[in-house]
Amino acid sequence: MNKLSWAETVRRVHERAAYRCEYCQTAQRIIGQAMHVEHINPDGGDDLDNLCLSCPTCNLSKAKVTSAPDPETGEITALFNPRKQTWSNHFQWVENGKVVQGLTATGRATITRLHMNLPRLLEARSIWVYSGIHPPKTD
Repeated sequence: MNKLSWAETVRRVHERAAYRCEYCQTAQRIIGQAMHVEHINPDGGDDLDNLCLSCPTCNLSKAKVTSAPDPETGEITALFNPRKQTWSNHFQWVENGKVVQGLTATGRATITRLHMNLPRLLEARSIWVYSGIHPPKTD
């Protein structure tokens, strides 16, 4: 099997994610910023199964971390892995699509570590909801 060029890998990651952050589900078309191709496991290499599309906030907040404390229990738990887990099993939209809420320890830890509900994001999501372009249909 031929190794993909980085450009082809990036294209495939974008398409597979439908041009949305695979953590917070923010669409690239509504934030006006380039998404990042993120390594789910920082030591896992550039295989497609270790890559996901991430908005700048989620990617920079996650950095090289793969686990974080659940804010409810304090227990360290693995962060959401978009290649192995389903978004709707760990997260849901509340407050008319403005806030991401964790349904599991993984969801709660991921939301907290990735700062998915920063005030500036809630304000932006309010505008997106009002405009009818958010929340996205998931899964």
